[in-house]
This record gives sequence, C-alpha cells and structure tokens, in this order.
Amino acid sequence: MDSTPLVFDDVLVIVGGGTVEVPLLQALSHEGARLVGADGGADAIMAAGLVPDAVIGDLDSVSDPEGWPEPTRVLHISEQITTDFEKCLYSTRAPVTVALGMTGKRFDHTLSAISAATRFARERAIILADEHDVALALSGPFRFSVTPGERVSIYPLAPIDFLFSKGLLYPLDGLHLEQGGLIGTSNEAVEREVEIVPKGDTPWLLILEKSHLGTLISALQADA
Repeated sequence: MDSTPLVFDDVLVIVGGGTVEVPLLQALSHEGARLVGADGGADAIMAAGLVPDAVIGDLDSVSDPEGWPEPTRVLHISEQITTDFEKCLYSTRAPVTVALGMTGKRFDHTLSAISAATRFARERAIILADEHDVALALSGPFRFSVTPGERVSIYPLAPIDFLFSKGLLYPLDGLHLEQGGLIGTSNEAVEREVEIVPKGDTPWLLILEKSHLGTLISALQADA
C-alpha cells in the first residue's frame, strides 16, 4: 500500500457509517468539498448520488470493495489498532476537515470519533457534525462570529488552562478545565464576536449549533 497521504487543497468531508444528512453532504460537495468514505461511509456517498474521491479503511463494511468508479482511489488498510476514521485522518491532509456520520448513532462510535479528533487536533482542524450540533476540535486560540444569546460550549479534550476569552457570558479567564472537573459547556455568547485563547496547544472542543458549520469553515479557511 502506498503510504503517501492524499493531499486536498479544498475542504475535505470524511463520511462514516452513522446517520448522514444527505442534503448537507450534497451541499458541501456542490460547494467544492472533496469526499472520502471511511469504509462503509463510501456507500452513503454513492447513495447521495455522489462519487467519493477515495475509500479508506479495512473495507469490512463497504458493500463492494472492488466496484468503484475509475476516479475513486481505494486505500485498503488492514491494521486493526485504529478506527476507519483514524485511518482516514492519517492518510489525508486538508486545510479543513468535516466529519459526517461519525457521531450520534452509536455512543461508542461517538467516543471513538472524539478520541480520533483529539489525537489529530494539533495537526488539523476537524469538525464533527451531526443532526443538531457541530463540534470543532482544535488547539490554540480561535475567533468566530455568533449571534448574542446563542449557546457556546467549550469542552476540554485534555486538562487545559485558558488565558482569557472575550464575548462570553461566563469568561474563561484563568480557568483550568478537565474531564471529571470543571468543564465549559452551556456557556452563552454576549457579543457577535467571540475569542477564546488557551495556554499552549492542548486540544479542546468548541460546540455550536449546526447552523454555524459554514461560518466555522470560513473562519478556519481564513486562518489557514
């Protein structure tokens, strides 16, 4: 197997075997996003009337491992240490990655997707999207636009200290967050622009309503 990562200059959408909102997938594709199926997620891409740029995984759940259109690259990775989502992440490079069908259907799959996002958050921005929310895994500071009064949740993917924040009802200034301790969920925006500045490059999760997917993608592309 060729171990050279697949490099994409546009937004990359990795599709898993969970619930996938077809109109959203089609809209992202029509806006120029590239599509990769994480094993059986490739079937969801085809069912939406689209063709994946690649199929990556151990190929134990895809309907037909061999019958793909000519443009589609198939990367059969047999190791069982990582999930198919992780295989997609270490086999690709992209300025922004959106993951569909990775959360919401099975809780253990959701946890494994968050774990994978944590592992790669220092290298790339990863947005997990489901029917209700978008969760952006990243490291370092981030600034984004939001309507005052909307929910803004921050969740520590590892023990993390925050230097300061702007635009939040409950400031993060000087706070230490960690799982099993103080976390930052169900905060609220009080300004149209929110800025969050952690100390160092510890991964953290920003959770917003799904309607902010396009805004997050634009902000990440601008940073890139």
